[in-house]
Amino acid sequence: MSDIITPTAPRNLPEESPIAMPEQRFFGNPPGTIEVQTQPQHIFAKRLVLILATLLLGVAGTTEIRIALGRDGFGIADMLLMAVFFPLFCWIAFGFISSSIGFLKLITGDHPGFTPIPRPVSVLSHRTAILMPIYNESVEAVFARVKAMTESVARAGGADYFDFFVLSDSKELNGKREEEVWAEVAAHAPINVYYRRRPENIGRKPGNIEEWVKRFGGAYEHMIVLDADSMMSGSAMVGMASILENKPSVGLLQTVPQVINAQTLFQRWMQFAGYAYGPIASAGLLWWSGTEANFWGHNAIVRTRAFAESCGLPVLPGKPPFGGHIQSHDMVESALLRRRGWAVHMVMIDGSYEEFPPTIIDNAIRDRRWMQGNLQHLRLIDASGFHWAGRLQLLIGASAYCTSPAWLVLILTTLIHAQLTPASVISDGLPGFVLALTAVILFGPKIMSGIWVLANKARRESFGGAKSVIKSVALEAGLAVLLAPITMVMQTKALVGLLLGIPSHWTEQVREVDGLSVGEVLPHFREHLALAALFIVVALVDPVAAAWLTPVTLGLLVAPWLVSWTSSKRWGDWALGKGLFIVPPPIIDDTERSVRPPERQRPPENTAGRA
Repeated sequence: MSDIITPTAPRNLPEESPIAMPEQRFFGNPPGTIEVQTQPQHIFAKRLVLILATLLLGVAGTTEIRIALGRDGFGIADMLLMAVFFPLFCWIAFGFISSSIGFLKLITGDHPGFTPIPRPVSVLSHRTAILMPIYNESVEAVFARVKAMTESVARAGGADYFDFFVLSDSKELNGKREEEVWAEVAAHAPINVYYRRRPENIGRKPGNIEEWVKRFGGAYEHMIVLDADSMMSGSAMVGMASILENKPSVGLLQTVPQVINAQTLFQRWMQFAGYAYGPIASAGLLWWSGTEANFWGHNAIVRTRAFAESCGLPVLPGKPPFGGHIQSHDMVESALLRRRGWAVHMVMIDGSYEEFPPTIIDNAIRDRRWMQGNLQHLRLIDASGFHWAGRLQLLIGASAYCTSPAWLVLILTTLIHAQLTPASVISDGLPGFVLALTAVILFGPKIMSGIWVLANKARRESFGGAKSVIKSVALEAGLAVLLAPITMVMQTKALVGLLLGIPSHWTEQVREVDGLSVGEVLPHFREHLALAALFIVVALVDPVAAAWLTPVTLGLLVAPWLVSWTSSKRWGDWALGKGLFIVPPPIIDDTERSVRPPERQRPPENTAGRA
């Protein structure tokens, strides 16, 4: 009778290998640096072109407005309007120029960054830890991803070089279930899978990572940082580790994750936008960011000792929301790595994925946390030793959450200006040049992305064919117009709350929703409907102004119904069945088969339409 071999009970954790992670000082003498060897050629000239082109468009648009307003003289009201218009126009112009450059890079076949990414395991000589911090997540979903990734790493030949750590900050009841499922997964995993739960959630995710670095970081040359909803293929992780092996001055590589597991209509909409529009935006960002790229906190590989010596985060003085623990730690950590001389690069590769919030409301909740963290960065822009491009990245991140309130201020300022002065952009009409330029800047990246998708037969067919691409881009553009004023009010409300001292809270993220009723979402949109009512009243006084405000008013009025409609999985299936928001099919090979799950099949025609 043959012996029955049973799996050995796994160990929760390996032997500790401590490493120091000193707290950094943002002000004072900056630390010494190493020599960066991967800086792209002519990077200063690239950034200069980007900034000058942005200013050129900003000045061109503002000059036309200045001429229109100056027909009856130029007063204080005109100056206030111009003071708001110029930075906002430069903001959208910056994104347009960056995306245009990305489009030119991709349409000509000039892939930016490290390419082709090396795959052979033979180049590896050091160990890499894969870290997945979790906080009260669906236990089954988390460990299904762990199982898929460990198997993919083994198929890629990395079993001898990679260990997986699930780093829990969950509450005790959730933690007990996590440990049960971990023991089952770890006993059969082809690589080491470890589990640790902290009894106290100190410092949120950065505190979780810091605790691991101080206890175990000395045993690992690299660490791949994930989120609870992250997925990465084994070949991608092996390839990223091989880059760091071959380029010793690179401290961090950030991938551009794509959205997977989209089910609600909102998720499918955002997934399509990411797949279709994301590549040219990412290529443009990669082109000018060089060795000063951003860290997004997940789906990235970091040199462990570089991170430990550079990225110990202090607690900011003062009370939340602008004091306390740094929330958007990732962008600060990339600036700290670069301050010490380590290169921070972005790479565009396959095999890196994440999930997206299921509804507009859930996305706004996450957005509020990011807003608080990014606004904290305004205190750090003048930190000692930061590279000027890193300061620019921090400024861009913070200002992204100031633009929505600024757009609202611009709208209200324009309405007041129209009532106070005989010559205004409402009564006399927006100059044709400015109107055309604004349309190009806002919709140009979507059109360029559509051209890029359609230009290649294989890529075009992976999006469902030309007809599907054209329909999807048109629908997405229309939905984006409706969503813009909704986001404007949401972010303005969030900013006002933060300025009043109401901090965001780190709560469990909602990842599964199937439909919200209008009654459920209506309390979230009182301010939207009130502002829409104000604009309707304006129509009674100034019909011309009301006509200009139609897209904004319409978006605000339909907000509860748009949120309810797009939160439905059945409507998501319906869109897919109609050939809308189709994205490239799964990448199937021996290392990615279980990493990127296949899209759900198209449902029968009209199934969701009867809902």
